[in-house]
Amino acid sequence: PIGSSMLQSLVTDLQGNVIWYYPSGALPVKLMQNGYLILNLASFLREIDLAGNTIRTFTIPQVNQSLQANGYPFVINNFSHDVLVLSNGHWIIIGQVSKAFTDLPGYPGTTNVLGDAIVDIDLNGNVVWAWSAFDYLQVTRALEGLPDWTHSNALVYTPDGNLLLSMRNQSWILKIDYTNGTGSGNILWTLGQEGNISLSGGDPSQWFYGQHYPNIVSTNGSLMTLAIYDDGNLRIDSSGVACGSTPAPTCYSRATIFQVDESTNAATLLWQDLPGFFSTWGGSIDTMGNGDIEFDSSNPFNTSSSQIMEVTQTDSPQTVWQMNISGENAYRGYRIPSLYPGVTWLQ
Repeated sequence: PIGSSMLQSLVTDLQGNVIWYYPSGALPVKLMQNGYLILNLASFLREIDLAGNTIRTFTIPQVNQSLQANGYPFVINNFSHDVLVLSNGHWIIIGQVSKAFTDLPGYPGTTNVLGDAIVDIDLNGNVVWAWSAFDYLQVTRALEGLPDWTHSNALVYTPDGNLLLSMRNQSWILKIDYTNGTGSGNILWTLGQEGNISLSGGDPSQWFYGQHYPNIVSTNGSLMTLAIYDDGNLRIDSSGVACGSTPAPTCYSRATIFQVDESTNAATLLWQDLPGFFSTWGGSIDTMGNGDIEFDSSNPFNTSSSQIMEVTQTDSPQTVWQMNISGENAYRGYRIPSLYPGVTWLQ
């Protein structure tokens, strides 16, 4: 959870009892395979042990110095929203980049547009690969307005060595040619409304909008199955009208599973659960070993609360377990087997 007066990074048991916490809010905090945790604290990345002792730290100035030394034409303002730890020890982060534009449509004068970069850092903190949205996308496509143009919120490493990047303010998930650090950076496909992947049935309301936390459920040949938390901001209905203003339709959030056929550039909505509210921001989703789906809604009903639900992956999903968090919004909430590598606690 994120707030000003409560514990901000924590682990609980299934009864809601706190069993571990870190006093500073991280976005995100993730368990690593070595048993340590990685924290994104905006101005620096920190690896800690369970006692909170720092193992290593990378700072914005350190990364920017390496970006400039390697000839990249941008620097990052902060670490943003997500970090991946690869098997080779590299950390891949989202960084926010600012670039000035003059007289964009609807924005006279100078606008400092905020976009996103991806930066691959080796074990010594050196940048070995980097990518900027400004090199590949049009700034004039700004669904949520400017200056916050892309607002990327999640990174996923794919089995074929590439990256998925979730861009909330584009309502897109991009597959980027990373090729384990040797890729061109080209966008291989764009998933979402107005992207280059078609949706079965063609109903635009069935796409995700303002999404969070896409993750790979499985891959089988050209088929990739993704779980996605669909916040639903500015969801377009079948007539092309965006939700959220009278007389437009009401916005709503969903837990979803999509399948993408990369050989035909086609997507299918395989499963959804509509919990009956609109969560305006945040959220996460995952599949469990028993086949159930667990998802976190950070801001249901636009309140200072959040809700984590385990539901059956059936046509009419049934709630199996639920955690309600009062007075605080949980940006992400997901199940972990334990706090120790290779250990699964009984649940």
